[in-house]
Amino acid sequence: MKTFLVSLLFVAAVAVVPAAAQEHTPHDGHKPHDATKVEVARTETGGDVIKRGDALNAGSPAVKFADVLKEPAKFAGKRVRIEGVVERVCQSEGCWMQIAPESGASGIRVTFKDHSFFVPKDSKSMKFKAEGEFSVKTLDKAQVDHLIEDGAKIERKPDGTAEEVRFVATGVELWK
Repeated sequence: MKTFLVSLLFVAAVAVVPAAAQEHTPHDGHKPHDATKVEVARTETGGDVIKRGDALNAGSPAVKFADVLKEPAKFAGKRVRIEGVVERVCQSEGCWMQIAPESGASGIRVTFKDHSFFVPKDSKSMKFKAEGEFSVKTLDKAQVDHLIEDGAKIERKPDGTAEEVRFVATGVELWK
């Protein structure tokens, strides 16, 4: 009977840990600091909220995508919160996502601070809240090629490079 109970507890424990939370090294060579850190909460309507990274700080100012896309340098390096919908997710590791204010709108790519967490690869179309900082970076042709290969949508310059407004998140909440 003891063997049966121990086996049952083991099976139950293994079933609770989602596959996306298993530790792995992303394709860019960085190892997440705590890839097993996963939190799932319930919304008021009974749906699940997937929380990754640090808890969101209610004191961080919320900003609108339209404002950031108009003047990205104005927001660079400032800790803010954004909300919207997930348009794409890295299909290799879940180590980035492209987000927009609403489905089909222009958006930006989100990476995760110090590669300390990932998002589920099936997060496309989920709603999100994220906290972190914006930056503007020039991507070389090889970086653009790699991101497109992983499912990103990026507008290239004639030389194959791209200017990217990105958001480095310290924490993310996702829900349907």
